[in-house]
Amino acid sequence: MVFDISVAVTWILFLALFPMSFFWLRRAWRILFKRDFSEVALRRGEPPPNPERFAPYAGIVNLVAGGLAATVIGLVLFAAVPYATWSAIAGSTIWCKFFADFALSWHAHRLQGKPPAEQPK
Repeated sequence: MVFDISVAVTWILFLALFPMSFFWLRRAWRILFKRDFSEVALRRGEPPPNPERFAPYAGIVNLVAGGLAATVIGLVLFAAVPYATWSAIAGSTIWCKFFADFALSWHAHRLQGKPPAEQPK
């Protein structure tokens, strides 16, 4: 095996799955079981006015993404799944998680409404 850029990227992707899985599963645990809504549908660091409404969705998104990432880690380590298979699953999981979080935060903050515009004097 020759160490080149593709091997480095492969290792970076595989090693990045460990902290991603940990943080996503920890966030799901906090949202679903500890009822901590401080990380639900954040937009620019601010939660929506009613985060408890969107907490189940955020918890499920994090639980599914963290579970899939942990499953990919297990498949690579114990089942020797080919690179094309596990990298496709991992990449799809990461992108779907980012898109789902973006859509959830956009929807949660859109529902609060915009403040009325000031009238010129």
